Amino acid sequence: MSNCGGSSSKSILRLIAAFTLFASFSHAQTDPIALQVGSINTATADPLLPRPATQPCVVPLFTMVEFGDFTPKTFSYTPPACPGPWAKVVLRSNFSVTAGRQFDRTANIWIGGTNVYFGTTSEPSGATNGECLPAASNFSRCWHVERDLTDYSALFTVPQPGRVDLGNLVNSTFTGVLFGSADLQFYPLAKSSSDDSSSEHQSRDEDRPHPPRAADFVLPLSASATGGTVALQTGTSELSVTSVLPTNIERAFLDVIAQSQAADEFWYTCVPDQDAANLQSCGGTAFRETEVSIDGQPAGVAPVYPWIYTGGIDPFLWRPVPGVQTLNFVPYRVDLTPFAGVLNDGSAHKVAVRVFNANHNFATTATLLLYLDHRSSRVDGQVTKNTLAASPVPNIVENLSAAASDGTITGTVTTTAARQFTIAGEVKTSHGRVRTEVTQRIDFSNAQQFVSNPNNGNLLQDITQNTTIMSVTETRSGEGHALSVVGQQWPLVVDINFVANADGSFTQATDIQQEFHRDDLVKQDGRPTFFSTLSNVVKPSDTLFFSPSFAVTGNTGQVSSQQYFSKDSTGACFSRSISAANGVLTSIIDGKGCEPESARDNQPIANER
Repeated sequence: MSNCGGSSSKSILRLIAAFTLFASFSHAQTDPIALQVGSINTATADPLLPRPATQPCVVPLFTMVEFGDFTPKTFSYTPPACPGPWAKVVLRSNFSVTAGRQFDRTANIWIGGTNVYFGTTSEPSGATNGECLPAASNFSRCWHVERDLTDYSALFTVPQPGRVDLGNLVNSTFTGVLFGSADLQFYPLAKSSSDDSSSEHQSRDEDRPHPPRAADFVLPLSASATGGTVALQTGTSELSVTSVLPTNIERAFLDVIAQSQAADEFWYTCVPDQDAANLQSCGGTAFRETEVSIDGQPAGVAPVYPWIYTGGIDPFLWRPVPGVQTLNFVPYRVDLTPFAGVLNDGSAHKVAVRVFNANHNFATTATLLLYLDHRSSRVDGQVTKNTLAASPVPNIVENLSAAASDGTITGTVTTTAARQFTIAGEVKTSHGRVRTEVTQRIDFSNAQQFVSNPNNGNLLQDITQNTTIMSVTETRSGEGHALSVVGQQWPLVVDINFVANADGSFTQATDIQQEFHRDDLVKQDGRPTFFSTLSNVVKPSDTLFFSPSFAVTGNTGQVSSQQYFSKDSTGACFSRSISAANGVLTSIIDGKGCEPESARDNQPIANER
């Protein structure tokens, strides 16, 4: 059971709140922790971020900071010795937790009030782990996370106050102490032959490497000037910022993270309020979405990913392999470019975020990224079309029946919601009129099957959920017709069988399959110029045993696995599959599906360590 948001109204998950385990990590800032078969350490198949070939300037943020209370820890950020523009900016962070007992915790890093990292922590065990540095420490688990912050480069050009939020309760019961370190890597642009000072080389702009286009203006939506999430308790709660923005905006995006906590932590298990008690579940229905508005006008939708933390449902499920993105959330990017002309008028504008159906507590932050026309001080424009409704109307179908003899309720509750909208706008830039049209279709479904007896606590709850997102952005200008297509699918299957035994003890068997899939396609004037695909699948299973007083007495049959695959049209490919049993990493298979086509019939397609 997670403490990221306190207790859940779901009765079976509440029982697990009494059973919280442990977590830890290594602090070497040069190399992340290597996976090792036989290890109990936190293990993910996720790849490290690709790096340019240049030597980075490294700016330390904080080192081996101890998190044993709920006081934010502060640091000072100073720009790197190598000035921008940079080829890439990477945040690296290492976390660990000492052996003992501790909840999973939420971790945030902020610079200048802007969120640069958002994730949760591993829970520890009672055993120490020699893989975590320093080796003589009492660490139980350690892990490494990275985030590409190149788009946020404008944030790093001036000194800024920094802050880390990692609230943690340490006492005689919850003994696990968390530690963390972080730095930023700034990769300079590669030098070209035109940088040679010899006479045969003349400096030409077209010969020089061009930096990636980063946002010119970064504006946080957070709790204060130094950062902090805002708790959205209900559907009317709001995170917002009101500001006079630059008047030469060409493109605009909003990065959104809405983390489910407290009664909303297991929102995908919820049902309508009137059924919650009988089905031993949380209320508020099983549908949530994040909604973006500009000056009160609907401007975009950010679907909520069903993250599960390392204490979620059954802590043994996530040993040693955590769920998809559990340690490192990926923000959802909303394209606000059709509103660029409106934002350019020199007046104050309000950008706001709400969570539809929030039922006590989404920890929320967002970051507005603006790209400017450097050759114009004022860019006029307008929204030409907006069919986005303020909120969806979920469809809920119930087919439940009660047995008169013992009060057992059986049947299904199905929740679906669909969004389809187009938002278009245009701006008159220094390089001509640019028209942008964003079309999106979002389909959500959550089907739950129940056999519930609230009298004795027996509960069979099988959940099949999926969010499908198709986003198409078309840009037309004198430079041609650009098309970007992004397709995403977020399947989730959760099967829970909680049984009250004749001797007063209880058993809970859980199987989960959590997935994240994304495909990108870019075309210019009808010609494909880039594609990529990414798949991340985590599958754990376990059976927990409880005493009549709901104390956990053990578990059996724990297995888990993760398969991560990514590939793009540049030739980059990454594949890793890992498996574990009884809390120990049992296999690592690299490269499957990434070998050259000509070698697939003649060579092994994987290396197992």
